[in-house]
Amino acid sequence: MSLVLGPVLRHVSETTASVWVQTEHAADVEVLGCRARTFEVHGSHFALVQVEGLTPDSGHPYQVIVNNEQVWPEADTAFPPSVIRTRGPESEQNNRVVFGSCRFPRTEDPKLDDKLGIDALDSYSTRLADLPYDQWPDALLLLGDQVYADELTPRARRHLAGRRRGAGHPDDEVVSFDEYASLYRHTWGDPEIRWILSTVSTAMIFDDHDIRDDWNTSAVWREQINQKPWWRERIRAGLVSYWVFQHLGNLDPATLADDPDYRRVRDIEGDCWSYLVDLADRADGESDGRKGLRFSFRWDLGRARLIMVDSRNGRILADGARKMLSDKEFSWLDEQMNDTPGDVDHLMIGSSLPWLLPPVLGDAEAVNEIAAHRSGWRGRVAEKIRQGADLEHWQAFGDSFDRLTTLIRDLASQPTEAPSTITVLSGDVHHSYAARVDFSTAVKSSVYQLVCSPVHNVVPPYVKPMFIAGWSSLLGRLTRRWARHSGAPVLPMSWTKENGPIFGNTIAAVVFVGRSARVLFEQPADDGTLSVVSDIALTAGTPAVSGARR
Repeated sequence: MSLVLGPVLRHVSETTASVWVQTEHAADVEVLGCRARTFEVHGSHFALVQVEGLTPDSGHPYQVIVNNEQVWPEADTAFPPSVIRTRGPESEQNNRVVFGSCRFPRTEDPKLDDKLGIDALDSYSTRLADLPYDQWPDALLLLGDQVYADELTPRARRHLAGRRRGAGHPDDEVVSFDEYASLYRHTWGDPEIRWILSTVSTAMIFDDHDIRDDWNTSAVWREQINQKPWWRERIRAGLVSYWVFQHLGNLDPATLADDPDYRRVRDIEGDCWSYLVDLADRADGESDGRKGLRFSFRWDLGRARLIMVDSRNGRILADGARKMLSDKEFSWLDEQMNDTPGDVDHLMIGSSLPWLLPPVLGDAEAVNEIAAHRSGWRGRVAEKIRQGADLEHWQAFGDSFDRLTTLIRDLASQPTEAPSTITVLSGDVHHSYAARVDFSTAVKSSVYQLVCSPVHNVVPPYVKPMFIAGWSSLLGRLTRRWARHSGAPVLPMSWTKENGPIFGNTIAAVVFVGRSARVLFEQPADDGTLSVVSDIALTAGTPAVSGARR
């Protein structure tokens, strides 16, 4: 009995952990004495083992047993045992959360791999393997583009070409669930990535390339893509695979137990593909204003809190509406941000798309949204520019941008219960930076936009001058006047970069010690070793981070 993919360590609490696996056949899967039966999706078999009864503040090395046979760790592994590190009172005050986005897999094409450079997450995994587990990070956040369904490696394209004669599908994109499953196996299957995912609690949210470039950019985009004969199969396969491979493990045990879709899938005898097709249709219907599916989630990490928001599938684009999040989703976000605020020293809001872009680019998105609402040729031209230039971040959804900004400002302004820091963690834009936010009214929290992208991908040379110019204070004053003249509202804050823009493969970490915080950005050298390229204190008097804990 073989293990096809995994294990992947997902949500971890003081006494519980979730371990995800894919097996070759239907099976019983056991981790530390806790069992789960696999469920079947389109002929593939998966399990999410709920491990219970763990000791808080402890390390628990584990094995994966499939039908009474040990399948993990592999016999010839060069990596140390996979360990579940539980949370508890001793770790409540201190946290290290590693984050990044946009990771393209190894291609086995020497020229292309040389162009892509050294994988920052590979390098981070190699470093962790030489450290004791009590120096490992508390969580790993993958902020989108975990897989590239529309940009395949040469090997993947050749594989599809040999199977698709006469299928009518695009040559360089996956379409079916089986093709998605193969993509995940390739992307998560190399030894360094497989090991780090097995031993660091990992949260994930998708972005456009997990489905398709520019996914849900606008109502016009949805209308155009729905005319393609293969799109219905593609969006169903993409959303089902996301639910199986990424979403389920994001849920804490109580939420998972209450989830009606997961309960139903567990109860189905045989293949549950038909049921999950209906789930995908419900999820995709969110953008058309129908009842959708919540992919946003919350993790509590001691006195730090992560709220991950779905800023891609949860958009509302029907009947003239244009919202990054639905009203229901914004209400949920408000509730999570303000739930027991006195117990939270550090609030992290995860969004695959940055809340705050370089100011010049943010103003351009605001102007473009206003222009695209116009009728006639001006609106059509603005829509073409929007899709061609990827003008689809938070400021391209003006009402939603204002609403998120208000939520952050109001929480930061709480006189006694404001968190020490509020950070928005994002990716997508293929450069990294930290931007400090200064509101026009007094606030108690330090507020930052932190972006880490890519972990492993190409940064086109032509975009670098654009991103550098995007932070120009002179250009920023001019574009702000342009935006105001076009009808954009007055902004209640300004933001200033504290570093960057940083180009190249990067991995970042926010480090919390009590109410102090700092962020580190690291890049791999030619030999694969990581070095810090930027270290920024997010609060006054923040102690430096020791070399071992980097």
